[in-house]
Amino acid sequence: MNEIIRLDNVSLSRRTQEEFSYDFKKTIFSFLKGKYRHPVKRLVLNRINLVIEKGEKIGIIGANGSGKSTLLKVISGILQPTSGHVRVKGKIAPVIELEAGFDDQLSVFDNIILYGVMLGFSRQSMKERSDSILHFADLQNEANIPVKGLSSGMIARLGFAIATDIQPDILILDEVLSVGDERFKRKCKQRMEQLWDDQTTVLFVSHELEMVKNSCQRLIWLDKGEIKYIGPVNETLALYLQEINLSENPFFPNNFNGHSLHGKIRK
Repeated sequence: MNEIIRLDNVSLSRRTQEEFSYDFKKTIFSFLKGKYRHPVKRLVLNRINLVIEKGEKIGIIGANGSGKSTLLKVISGILQPTSGHVRVKGKIAPVIELEAGFDDQLSVFDNIILYGVMLGFSRQSMKERSDSILHFADLQNEANIPVKGLSSGMIARLGFAIATDIQPDILILDEVLSVGDERFKRKCKQRMEQLWDDQTTVLFVSHELEMVKNSCQRLIWLDKGEIKYIGPVNETLALYLQEINLSENPFFPNNFNGHSLHGKIRK
């Protein structure tokens, strides 16, 4: 075994949107009136145990709100778990939130340098890479403008271009192909196919199930913050699609492509 990522009994609770909007003044008044109540927290990840080996290509699937993006952020170190332990070996390049890792006041070129330095690369190394990054992202003409002047699609292109050009030990992608035009999506897929052939460990969330099926070695199925199933792609995907069909049609047959849910899914 050559494990590169390990999560032991990881849980994470986060404040609800209601609490975020509950400002300081309201808190003081409610306390004085004797109506103060403790902030509500929601369990986003619940006792996650996971081991990923170097070079694996892992897809993460599940309904909206199941904890997919949160899991990636915990592995990336963007969020700290409420309990449990996360161990990661090597350099991680996350493409999770469009603005993550960028300073919107700095130019595109300076952000390329900054992003790389934050990941442990030298300034000189990032300068040498800057031309290829700008070319891939189609941002040669925007190199000297502040990132705040870019559209969301441009920022997504920039983040993906940097993260894949530096060839990190671990590449983490969250719906990266959901932003941008078709031409750029094709470029992304071509570059990801190149990464599939080397020792880069890739974790990615995508609702493009056909791409997940063709690209991954294993799938993690998250449901309400818990790992419901981990397994080979075809098997996990069949179980996932079966549950979707069952939820939409309770009279759907109890078997999908020869896979039964009974005895398969983690409770």
